[in-house]
Amino acid sequence: MELHPPFRKIIHVDMDAFYASVAQLDNPELRGKAIAVGGNEIRGVVSAASYEARKFGVKSAMSGFLAKQKCPHLIFVKTDFARYKEVSAKIREIFYTYTDLVEPLSLDEAYLDVTVNKKGNPSANSIAKEIRQKIYEETGLRASAGISINKFIAKVASDINKPNGQKTVHPEEVIKFLEELPVHKFYGVGKVTASKMYNCGIFTGNDLKKKTESELVNLFGKAGTHYFNIVRGIHNSSVKPNRIRKSIAAERTFAENISSEIFMIERLEKIAEELETRMVKNETKGKTITLKIKYSDFTQQTRSKTKAYFMQSKKEFFPVVKELVYQEKLKNSVRLLGISFGNLDTQKTASFSVQLKFDF
Repeated sequence: MELHPPFRKIIHVDMDAFYASVAQLDNPELRGKAIAVGGNEIRGVVSAASYEARKFGVKSAMSGFLAKQKCPHLIFVKTDFARYKEVSAKIREIFYTYTDLVEPLSLDEAYLDVTVNKKGNPSANSIAKEIRQKIYEETGLRASAGISINKFIAKVASDINKPNGQKTVHPEEVIKFLEELPVHKFYGVGKVTASKMYNCGIFTGNDLKKKTESELVNLFGKAGTHYFNIVRGIHNSSVKPNRIRKSIAAERTFAENISSEIFMIERLEKIAEELETRMVKNETKGKTITLKIKYSDFTQQTRSKTKAYFMQSKKEFFPVVKELVYQEKLKNSVRLLGISFGNLDTQKTASFSVQLKFDF
């Protein structure tokens, strides 16, 4: 069986050891060390592990007690979901500069449909490289990516060259790729299903392909039809954006804390320029400006003002930002500043039904 165009171009971006990498980013003393996020050596469960810890067999969902036994020098750190959401928001903003067809699966991974994209770039492979590079430049974190004609293959491919790598499965390579793939690496095939497949003599995609649809349905119920299709490269689920954009933001975390309003204004000038660029790229204007301040003790404050007219350029909205800065005195030194636009002139929900064939 051959697949025929037109083909979609789907990218699956998956952050590398996201929670652990954020912890190492924020605390240089943890870099290069085996760390576990969540739990401790007495109780609790590991939420994530750094690659240094994974070498010793430490993994998510493992008890902290067992993790410590496997890796005696393991360092436990607390989860910080507010911080993960903050970083995730920055990463998604990067995604939206390429396409509005973004389907987040969690804080650290998402599907992107770049068949038609804002850059007019015909190469999904080069777009994935750009995105991974921008993520590193703007957050200091590494990401891996999978690129192919549908979500299923892109998801499987993103795991192949981890960490900090990517894998493109071109349309003409799809069938061979799936035939050679071990069934336990098929996305959605867990340990129980894989074991059942092994008992039926199904070890690779090629083995799976030899079974008829009725045989697979008898073995796995409704999932049998799914397995019958995906091993043939058939997976028509589209990328489903699950949010309507309600705001556009730009923010920066500083290496050294800021202790005066004058220094805040200096930093906010650059942030405002970045926000203006994003507003122009998204062809969006807004009425509500919000200033976000995170202090050195990690407490956070927002100050907002709504104008009667829509704004887009820095020249229009930066005077409002200055007003918000001097609205009240600083409570402490500042580690992060951000500006966001809300009350936008359009609530965009992009939908592309056209599927074009481009070089991957």
